[in-house]
Amino acid sequence: MRSAEVLEQLDAGAEEFLFPDLGHGYYYAVDARLHGYHDARQWALIVETVGYSPRAGNLIDVLHVFANCLTSGEPGLDNGDFLDRVDNWDEIEDPDEPETYRGGPVVLRGQKIAVAAKSGEDMVDVLRRLVPRHRELLLADEGELRRRIPVDIPEILRLDQWNHPDLAGESRPSQSETFRQIADVLTTGDLRLYTPRLPPNTHWSNWPDSGSL
Repeated sequence: MRSAEVLEQLDAGAEEFLFPDLGHGYYYAVDARLHGYHDARQWALIVETVGYSPRAGNLIDVLHVFANCLTSGEPGLDNGDFLDRVDNWDEIEDPDEPETYRGGPVVLRGQKIAVAAKSGEDMVDVLRRLVPRHRELLLADEGELRRRIPVDIPEILRLDQWNHPDLAGESRPSQSETFRQIADVLTTGDLRLYTPRLPPNTHWSNWPDSGSL
């Protein structure tokens, strides 16, 4: 396996708008997580981007899946990679004021969560308060992560923050120090090759243009 193979797949995904874009105009950024997998013959990378989509009317965890061992679909995204997280959206969004919080608890994957928010607040601000306390309910479980990759490939890398390329600035994944190092880790299994020098930027506050369209 070669790291160039990984980067070629990521660049191709970026060209097709399938690589994670934390500044995506249709999603207000909320949270993110990265998973890396490796064994002697296989590699896989899953990047989760949790965002509020006013058009879809939900808080969605989008799984971007890249690998040389996909068990279904193609690298990037398919319909099953969009995971709605709020069960009672119609109850918490004001029907007369779209994108506005109506009040009441938020039900995340069957769990009722009380939020410190008032009726009339912007929905995105309310949803962002679910992090960090309830972030595990927003992010993928093992079954969701393994839907398109082998169940037995070991996860060797998990990042909750990293330096992510700005796709709007026409930065390709292969030009990113972060993803060049991650590609080396995925193809060798050597975690010592991930030595980031750039500060992490995955917090939503670093992507003010997200959700602006």
